[in-house]
Amino acid sequence: MKYPYKTREGGATVTVFVPYDCGNHCPFCINKEEYSNLDGFSVEKICRSMDLMDAMTPKCDFVFTGGEPFADLEALQTMLDHVPNTHKVYINTTLPVSRKQSPEDVIRFTEKNREKITCINVSRHLVKYVEESNDELLGKLAVPVRINCVLYRDYPKDKLIPYLERFLHLPVSIQFRFDYTATTPENLYEEDGDKILQNLRSIARFTGLDGCRMRCGFHFDYKGMELTYHKTLPYSTIVERDGDTVYQILYDILIKQNGDLHSDWDKTPLDVEAYRSVVYEPYDLKWIKKA
Repeated sequence: MKYPYKTREGGATVTVFVPYDCGNHCPFCINKEEYSNLDGFSVEKICRSMDLMDAMTPKCDFVFTGGEPFADLEALQTMLDHVPNTHKVYINTTLPVSRKQSPEDVIRFTEKNREKITCINVSRHLVKYVEESNDELLGKLAVPVRINCVLYRDYPKDKLIPYLERFLHLPVSIQFRFDYTATTPENLYEEDGDKILQNLRSIARFTGLDGCRMRCGFHFDYKGMELTYHKTLPYSTIVERDGDTVYQILYDILIKQNGDLHSDWDKTPLDVEAYRSVVYEPYDLKWIKKA
């Protein structure tokens, strides 16, 4: 049964899957299989869908992911040029450099787009899964940088402090992430049984908890550096009754590599005409407690 859409003021976050691969094989990545065959992938089709989302929700957030957004700076620039400055823009990346793309190229790209990019989320994990660029590059980028680290399965707890010390001299924040494929409504806000949370409490000062139906963040301070422990459900739609009406509450809309629009991570197509009549509600992300 189809229910009408509801989303937060400004519109659901639009996550754009760039149409080119990353070359990495991180064990927790659920997108890798989609890049095994690039037939039909198109920057042009993606841009058309981005234009449509901008027309319907001109203040939504855009997130570029993949694949690897920075693997093709020209294509990434083309897509960014379709995002007006009414939107916040986030880019998820391993920040690759290569013979074709130098650190200076990446720095110049951020300088050119400093008024457009809200934050670059750079993957750096306790266990090394990819070839990483030099850490010092992170401090030279012209936009805010957050380090993303998935604490996957039996991660090495003894490496947490050396990991934090590694980035302490850089102007970055760090977000540790729970394996979202293992997140459920029952354990989303779990504290006592969450070993990651307990490990972080033992090495950093807890400062607060924020969250909503879909995700939450436990906030910490480590020697003046901002840390967040982020947990999110592995889907983006919640069905909920409001009075006499049942709504599909959308947190994310996906633009796939071929330009198709999905309303969830399970390949559910977005009903574009229904989304034109979406009902808005205040964003339910709020501070739950502060230390």
